[in-house]
Amino acid sequence: MRTDPLVDYDEAVDRYDPVLGIEVHVELGTDTKMFDGAPNVFAADPNTAITPVSLGLPGTLPVVNGKAIEYAIKIGLALNCQIAEHCRFARKQYFYPDLTKNFQTSQYDEPIAFDGWIDVELEDGETVRVEIERAHMEEDAGKNTHLGGATGRIQGATRSLVDYNRAGVPLVEIVTRPIEGVGERAPEVAAAYVRTLRDIFRTLQVSEARMERGNVRADVNVSLRPSPESPLGTRTETKNVNSFRSIERSVRFEISRQAGILDAGGTVVQETRHFHEDTGETSSGRVKSDAEDYRYFPEPDLVPVAPSRAWVEELRAALPELPAARRRRLLGEWGYSDLEMRDVINAGALDLIESTVAAGASPQAARKWWMGELARTAKEHESELEQLAVTPAQIAELQGLVDGRKINDKIAKQVLGKVLEGKGDPAAIVEQEGLAVVSDDSVLTGAVDQAIAENPDVVEKIKGGKVQAIGALIGPIMKATRGQADAGRVREIIMERLGVS
Repeated sequence: MRTDPLVDYDEAVDRYDPVLGIEVHVELGTDTKMFDGAPNVFAADPNTAITPVSLGLPGTLPVVNGKAIEYAIKIGLALNCQIAEHCRFARKQYFYPDLTKNFQTSQYDEPIAFDGWIDVELEDGETVRVEIERAHMEEDAGKNTHLGGATGRIQGATRSLVDYNRAGVPLVEIVTRPIEGVGERAPEVAAAYVRTLRDIFRTLQVSEARMERGNVRADVNVSLRPSPESPLGTRTETKNVNSFRSIERSVRFEISRQAGILDAGGTVVQETRHFHEDTGETSSGRVKSDAEDYRYFPEPDLVPVAPSRAWVEELRAALPELPAARRRRLLGEWGYSDLEMRDVINAGALDLIESTVAAGASPQAARKWWMGELARTAKEHESELEQLAVTPAQIAELQGLVDGRKINDKIAKQVLGKVLEGKGDPAAIVEQEGLAVVSDDSVLTGAVDQAIAENPDVVEKIKGGKVQAIGALIGPIMKATRGQADAGRVREIIMERLGVS
């Protein structure tokens, strides 16, 4: 139960200067674990993706995963880091059931990448540069499941289960330097930074980077100080936040909570905290340990890592186009405005639109579908665009039917609904359900003649020069043909029948 007083967020950022520090862990998508040959898989039966090395059994020896080293270097390069000529692993000593060997193999004073930066673009186009202190390699821990309590946490639980499948999965931890000067936008900056990293991981193809699976997790540090000129305040670290929305909410809550403590003359405790999705609040975990508390020392069972400069440059030359550069290129190629592109990016539609264009649709048509009808559908179902049951190829096919005048926009929306219901591809649905536009002149002429006969007053207006009144005839014709008449051809026939131009 929360006991700390809260200050309104706007008041808190008006009186205090927030400072962020973010540690992002990304699970690497290697075939095997960091130091042994156990498979690196998700959702296997508990304790099946393990070896004696994963469990730290006596007499076992670790071996470094070369692909994980390559992925870590790629991440470092993408973050504009320097790549160490020589680095080594260390033992981070702590006891917890999720690591049976009682230490985590990590990197301490010799990370593989350091001194980098990344530019983060906010929703309104403002750019914030985030400085990277280090990106180091380590192994993940197992997963504890606490049962018998009300919260799913160890407090109040009656028993715990441990799954060691995740123990030993390769991780890269990226640590920022203090992020200062962002003021009231601190929550937005934190989420945008993690989103930027997520996009980079996916572009590099070093991780699936699915936050809902825990592939990317953020530990968010927040502190307050009276002014930008004051020393840094005492920080708290909210652990393992795994959605962008939760990152924003946790930062906002911590700023309000810490402001309440400081206003009351209290002292913020340096500690880890847990974020609660249901309430949007954080709760105390444990007093935060400093580096010396972990008694780091060099791992004696692993040789140092010394990536050659030639290999590093080879990896640099092979880096794919990174997200920021790609967005700038597509902005020019597609002819979108800056605002249109920002809306696309904020909606998570960039990849979908690019794939739709690659499948044959125009950039404007692709944006129309994904940012219009599909965005509304996703909102109604409270889902992400990419989770909808439609592919970019199907959207391109649908637009192709419209462009070829086989269906009109109204019918296209009906067809899309059936695609989303899993009834097949657009062309097949049009064929099976007889939804093609009626363009047969013999059929259309009969419908036109009937509309002319039934609407003499409209006919007189058209003949009198009010050509726009043709719309009053087209409506009944569309209704008579269940919306399937070719409206353009109907208009032409009406004008031919009435002798107007």
